[in-house]
Amino acid sequence: MSSKEFQVNGTDYKVVLTDQVIGQVNTLKELYNVGYEDPESFEDVSAEISSTINEIASNVEPAAEDSDLDGLIQEIIKAVDTKAAQIEKELGEKEKPRKKSKSKK
Repeated sequence: MSSKEFQVNGTDYKVVLTDQVIGQVNTLKELYNVGYEDPESFEDVSAEISSTINEIASNVEPAAEDSDLDGLIQEIIKAVDTKAAQIEKELGEKEKPRKKSKSKK
């Protein structure tokens, strides 16, 4: 769990990247993909997208202004993607020595 701070439209925001927030961001990305891949279904998923965005925004301090919401969500998605890349890199680095030690047996 890590905390991220960023500025959107001159306002400083802070969010803690909990498992819940990361899960909400991943759900949002999946919903965006559904809407993108099948534009006809966008209307069906738009309410879910809006709800998920509001769930994510509820974890931000201070409370987000409507005018900042788009930029705020973009920053949180970037933070989650960066964290996921860090974790994958760390796991990759940890697995490499293990593979070497297994091959020595």
